[in-house]
Amino acid sequence: MLPPKLIIFDCDGVLVNSERLANGLIAKELTKHGVPMTTDQAMELFVGGTMKNVFKTGREKGADLPDNWIDIFYEELYELLRKGVEPINGIAQLLELLSQKNIAICVASNGSEEKMQITLGSNGLMKHFPNAIFSAHTVGLAKPEPGLFLHAAKTMGFAPKDCVVIEDSVSGVKAAKAANIKCFAYCEESDPETLKAEDAIPFFDMHALPDLLNL
Repeated sequence: MLPPKLIIFDCDGVLVNSERLANGLIAKELTKHGVPMTTDQAMELFVGGTMKNVFKTGREKGADLPDNWIDIFYEELYELLRKGVEPINGIAQLLELLSQKNIAICVASNGSEEKMQITLGSNGLMKHFPNAIFSAHTVGLAKPEPGLFLHAAKTMGFAPKDCVVIEDSVSGVKAAKAANIKCFAYCEESDPETLKAEDAIPFFDMHALPDLLNL
């Protein structure tokens, strides 16, 4: 394949190591509200999804979540994230390489812009994405539907065929597949066979991505 003209990154679990922290808090909250859950169980259920889905699923399982629970959850999550979030190993070097090669990059996440400002701003990654952050909260299009990726590609000025997506979740790779965008799946915390079944190409180390992308 030719090198991509635009790389669309997911945020949590791809740029920053925040998935386990966020899902640990989800597990704690659901347990507190009557549905015992471990972090691993929350990861399996909710990685790559939306908080609306967490709320809906929690109530379906019997959690007595108040109507404003999502707002309460975000306040607590942001407080945790402000303490600092580590970048994924190798991602800083990868972003520097992409800058040197003049390959466009952006972020497209189901998370809020405020959350990304916190997680990417705490470790120096935000500087790589000026005016290139797309949130499902703002755009109104969430994965696994393809609209968020298609909106990001169009706004950045590229056709889907000239893009690749870097994801780590089932909802993300499904969105890329539906958008007809080639997807590489980072599998540090994810099952590679599950993501491969959605036509994503699994990999386990950000240092391997330049060769996979023929950079």
